[in-house]
Amino acid sequence: MIMTIQEIVHEVLNEAGFLRMLRSKSVRAPQISLRDLILLDERLEAQIDVLRVAGDAAWDRCETALAGADPDFTFAAAVLAFESGNESRIDHVLQTAGEDPDQARVIISALGWIEFEKAKPQIYRLLTTPSPFRRYLGIGGCAAHRHDPGSHLNTAAYDSSSLVKTRALRAFGEIGCFNNIRFYPLRQQLAAAEDGIRFSAAWSLALAGDDEAVEALKPFVADPRFGEEALNLLLRRLKPATAVVWQHELAASPARARLAVLAAGIVGEVSAVPWLLEQMTVPEMARCAGEAFTMITGVDVAAEGLQGLPPEGFAAGPTDDPQDSNVELDPDEDLPWPEPFFVGVWWRNHRRNYQNGVRYLLGKPIVPDQLRRVLLVGGQRQRAAAALELALMEPGRPLFNVRAPAFRQMVTSDGHERVNHHSCK
Repeated sequence: MIMTIQEIVHEVLNEAGFLRMLRSKSVRAPQISLRDLILLDERLEAQIDVLRVAGDAAWDRCETALAGADPDFTFAAAVLAFESGNESRIDHVLQTAGEDPDQARVIISALGWIEFEKAKPQIYRLLTTPSPFRRYLGIGGCAAHRHDPGSHLNTAAYDSSSLVKTRALRAFGEIGCFNNIRFYPLRQQLAAAEDGIRFSAAWSLALAGDDEAVEALKPFVADPRFGEEALNLLLRRLKPATAVVWQHELAASPARARLAVLAAGIVGEVSAVPWLLEQMTVPEMARCAGEAFTMITGVDVAAEGLQGLPPEGFAAGPTDDPQDSNVELDPDEDLPWPEPFFVGVWWRNHRRNYQNGVRYLLGKPIVPDQLRRVLLVGGQRQRAAAALELALMEPGRPLFNVRAPAFRQMVTSDGHERVNHHSCK
């Protein structure tokens, strides 16, 4: 049976929506590598390409799909609209999105998907709109491309909208816009009343090497909204000995056990391994501890045969029981269950290969060459860690975007994305 163009477009749009949903999960997944992302992005781009060729027939179907307000379908429609430069189509996508945060993430992702020269006029149009939500999208598009919009970013740091201001302050760090003029709005916002604004300012300044911002980050570790992200940067900015003390203090509090496990992987010192082995016997901490162990040693728990079985009766995340009030997703669902005995044997056999007082990431000391290697071969969380370490070694460099389209993540000899990073103005 021969399919009509409308049927083909319908099928392709559904597939693009599914792949977009899969990608949104994959860019955060610990087991996904750059190679995996390349294969996934090639599939998604192939679907988008069919829609490009289909022309008006594809857009007609996109309009129908947009009426359903499904963010996964918004992605393809937004890519087609922004690439076309057709203001009517772009406005239709933006109006459909309203001010929904899920739709915003998809639209920013679409702006980041297309080539910068095509995205640039659409981004600047958004930056100069009266709508705060659309200005937010514009700043997000700049950050996705690691493009400095100059005075537009400075202005956004003082925007009357908290949403725009928070995003702009974060973008300073992501883009690497650090000079004395740019520091001024960031330092001013360290005293902001709103936690989100204060955190974004502290995060960007800490990434730039500012000591005052490091102090400002510390209270956020205790805040569930910011704790893991604050810890992830804070411990990399502290002196290693101080970071170890922080990890010990977190470990002394049962309520902060998960943060302590994460901290061990961030610090990267082998002195934490015996404690991590103990945590592998605690069902709630086991997989997270296994990931921290891998962060330090580089051993793949599953590939090396160090994997065990889930504890009988253990359940994490939402269940099928309608009476179960737990709706939190399992943060460790993609991680293997380590078998503590096997991991312990492996560690005893390989302990001699690691030195005390050295920070490791995936089994090697944290130096630029190893970080660039991790960007190529690591999982997404490991790659994100390497990106942070590289940015801290060279304040002012853009933070490598491990969630960017894989076809723009080809790593050059200095570890930057193969994409034009426009200098700060």
